[in-house]
Amino acid sequence: MSKIGQNMMIVSSSFRNAKSFTLIPVSSDSPYVEAMFDPTSSILAVISKVMKQSYHMVPKLDDDGQPMRLKTPNPQTGKTVKEERRLVDTFSEFYLSDKLDIKDFINIFAINAESFDYESFFVDTSKETKVSKLIVPGQ
Repeated sequence: MSKIGQNMMIVSSSFRNAKSFTLIPVSSDSPYVEAMFDPTSSILAVISKVMKQSYHMVPKLDDDGQPMRLKTPNPQTGKTVKEERRLVDTFSEFYLSDKLDIKDFINIFAINAESFDYESFFVDTSKETKVSKLIVPGQ
């Protein structure tokens, strides 16, 4: 059995326009395609190399391979192209939300876990800040 871990690297990235980090594979024996950290919710999304089939809505194409346009945009979704439900192969995804689980994952798989300050991206969700709805004169 091969050794598990130490086959990914943490790099700086952005996630939904916020500073974040991503783990990328550095060798072909990594079981994951990538892992992305969402700093607003402190969730690490891990994309596995394991494939599964799932249904997705994809654009419906005409004979030339171009997306077919709707006469009017869909009032519920705002989409302007026709879609159809198709069974497609996708990578399995896992979501880690516990900080200890995220730290363990990073320490097992990241070759630069000690030198990259990934903990600075964690948000303390236990302390919610409340904004006063009072209007103070002079502000």
